[in-house]
Amino acid sequence: MSALGRPPYHPLPMPTRATKRGDQRTRLERDCDVLICGASFAGLAVARELAGTGADVLVIDRYEIGERQTSACGIPTAWLEQLDLHAALQQTFGELVIHTPYTTVDYRLPWTFSTFDYRTLCSLLADQGAFTFETAKVNGRAGRTVRTDRGEIRAPLIVDALGWRRVLGAGPNIQPPDALLSRGLEVHPPGAGTDMEIWIDRSCVPAGYGWSFPAGEEVRIGVGSFDPRFHVRDPTERLAGELDAPAVRYQGNWIPHALREAVEDGVFFVGDSAGHCLPLTAEGIRTALYFGLAAGREMHAALAGQRTVPEALGRYRAFSASHATAFRWMLRAQRLIPRVAPRLLAGSLRAMQSRRFLDWAFGHYLEIAHPRFVSAQPGGQRTQVSFA
Repeated sequence: MSALGRPPYHPLPMPTRATKRGDQRTRLERDCDVLICGASFAGLAVARELAGTGADVLVIDRYEIGERQTSACGIPTAWLEQLDLHAALQQTFGELVIHTPYTTVDYRLPWTFSTFDYRTLCSLLADQGAFTFETAKVNGRAGRTVRTDRGEIRAPLIVDALGWRRVLGAGPNIQPPDALLSRGLEVHPPGAGTDMEIWIDRSCVPAGYGWSFPAGEEVRIGVGSFDPRFHVRDPTERLAGELDAPAVRYQGNWIPHALREAVEDGVFFVGDSAGHCLPLTAEGIRTALYFGLAAGREMHAALAGQRTVPEALGRYRAFSASHATAFRWMLRAQRLIPRVAPRLLAGSLRAMQSRRFLDWAFGHYLEIAHPRFVSAQPGGQRTQVSFA
């Protein structure tokens, strides 16, 4: 047993790719009422809201549902409860431990945060929808026609939930390192732990942080850099070594840290394709669910004849844009913290340990995409959050 209480390392089997390949990928040429491109958090949340419409909803993704995890899979616990996804829960935390070279602080949260199993959550969320699913790689779009590696699909309502590449957007996309993206990488060694931990150490990553999120029988250890030019493999492996954990089962991704237009040329963009990932914390799962639900409700209303498609697009665009102030303030904090002298940062973190401040700060943070939205009536308004 290691000093951190982790059992000796035994290699875990790599996940088996389930996606059809080669001759198994038959032609896919069809029309549908709604085409959702992307079958992770955002896309499945949209599909959930379309259940009961009677519409012909098609969801496509390059991978099978739940096949390819792309994040540390953590979320405020209330989101799992509100969406009836608690069966995916792996471990729950009521505290956040932050380490710097000059101090360690333990923040008791006013709400709990949980890690979950990606495949289980996706399966549970998919079961709440009513759609046809096909594996296909999206290559682009011309009007109401989406081009895939299996053929062309036509739909009057189209969703891009494919991630930061914004595949269905007009014109060439901005690529790293010029895009407003952070770089993240983590490893998934077997083990156990009781603390959700963050490391802010410029000797590890000049602008960013490291993390360790226990999740049942594994620990998710990673490093994220706000500067996409800074590579994080070496820091990730070094952090894993310092935690006496093997660097195995790698998983990496680009993480957007700025809002983008949520509607373009008649297409709904949700999740990372619209920049729906919170700056500073890089928390993008609950926001993907949140904006996915919002887009799905507008589409539901359009399918029911309660509003026109242009009206639904306009309402969703305005809903996404109404969060710009909170996103801007968090982006300012993301850019400021790496410039603060380490000793001053340590003192500031200690000063923020008061119960009153934590309740206020984390309460406002949760309010950006609050779990009460799950049970809100379609079109219900959220409380506007001010970070002024």
